[in-house]
Amino acid sequence: MGGRADRHGRPVTFRPRRAWLALLGGLALLLASLSWSSAHVAGRTGYADVSLLGSTLRYRLTLGPDALAPLGGAYDSLPSLIARHVEIRADGTPCAPVPGGVAPPSAERASLVATVDYACPAGIERLTLRDDLVDRLGPDFHTLARIALPDAVRQFVFEPDRRVVEIALGTAEADPAPPMETSAAAFFRLGIEHILTGFDHLLFLGALLLRGGGLGSILGIVTAFTLAHSLTLALAVLRIVSVPPEIVEPLIALSIVYVAAENLLLARPSRRRWIEGFAFGLVHGLGFAGALLELELPREMLVWSLLAFNLGVEAGQLAAVALLLPVLAWLQRAGRGRRATTVLAATVLTAGLALLADRILLALG
Repeated sequence: MGGRADRHGRPVTFRPRRAWLALLGGLALLLASLSWSSAHVAGRTGYADVSLLGSTLRYRLTLGPDALAPLGGAYDSLPSLIARHVEIRADGTPCAPVPGGVAPPSAERASLVATVDYACPAGIERLTLRDDLVDRLGPDFHTLARIALPDAVRQFVFEPDRRVVEIALGTAEADPAPPMETSAAAFFRLGIEHILTGFDHLLFLGALLLRGGGLGSILGIVTAFTLAHSLTLALAVLRIVSVPPEIVEPLIALSIVYVAAENLLLARPSRRRWIEGFAFGLVHGLGFAGALLELELPREMLVWSLLAFNLGVEAGQLAAVALLLPVLAWLQRAGRGRRATTVLAATVLTAGLALLADRILLALG
């Protein structure tokens, strides 16, 4: 029987030690992938829609699945928790919180919406909002707030080191920074966090570049992947295209399996691997969109938030590629490129198959 041979015609033999290394590496990646299996939701970000109606200020908070984790399923207590950790003052006088209802997660919507009404004195000239939800929902939690006042709509970000904002009604005064700049910076950072904590996206990108060829070929692959996921990210967030996560998530895992298997089985990688990057990039863009869709942002915020978020994704992706390329170049220079590729591809394939099985089971369950 004929066996596999390397590019010099020498037979390639099975090495148990290398197979065990690949298996152990795949198990390690599997554990990581399962811990990040919900990487495409809003994460530890809340969206607060605040509106002033007369002397009543309505506070509606939307939380994605990851941000809900610290509550342990006690969703009914969220309005009371908001009332305790979000303080609103009108001209220095505390507004009385009245906890309202909760729209819990459902089969159609993974996020939760809680409402609290604050009864304030009449004739408000200055509002002060203090958000201490981070003390209950975790140190990496932050709230994106849209505050609709009679004179203007303003946007702010509440974080552990930025908890208080004062707004003078009828003037442009506000602290912290200008609304658009503050909001854009928050979505930019959200995009960076999403790609750098998106285990499956990084795994796919690494597998795609593992045998990507020279620098020109690699740039073509990254560019194609970027254009594709930017396109579907925009279409999904603007709700022009809608594909259920039960379909998107297994397809993302399948993309990892496909490229890893190709790295193992083909003697030479496809010269048109950029086509694979573009095709699978369309699917990954739908996964990226989950972070914004779960926040259920109003339409007037979508364009700016989408642009800033996508720029953050690209910045994080460039950082990941910049770290990966020297490693691949070193492996080639060390003369162990094919061996390393085999072990790494087998490792990624093991993790990809396990992730695919996990997501199929979740979709069916």
